[in-house]
Amino acid sequence: DVQLQASGGGLVQAGGSLRLSCAASGLSFDNYAMGWFRQAPGKEREGVSSINNSDGDTWYAESAKGRFTISSDNAKNTVYLQMTSLNPEDTAVYYCVATPAGWDWGHASWGQGTLVTVSS
Repeated sequence: DVQLQASGGGLVQAGGSLRLSCAASGLSFDNYAMGWFRQAPGKEREGVSSINNSDGDTWYAESAKGRFTISSDNAKNTVYLQMTSLNPEDTAVYYCVATPAGWDWGHASWGQGTLVTVSS
């Protein structure tokens, strides 16, 4: 079974930075796409960023462009989300997600989530 362990969330002031990590096991990491979704209180879950480990292709939501950077360490089976210039609208539970490269996110495995709280 695919297991995803997210970490790195916490409380940060507006303008600050955080780095989320997601350690993956039970999958062929090089052949998977990894993503970060988030869900804010009272809002629908939304995609934030993703990376295709098979070709390095990345995607960012408009809200994340220029502020967030996704990266993968294939040797450690770990994906990172570096978040900078955080604002209160970034407050959410962030979920690490994995799906076979080329598949849609409907077939994805989900981690347990890590809470990011940005204070104004």
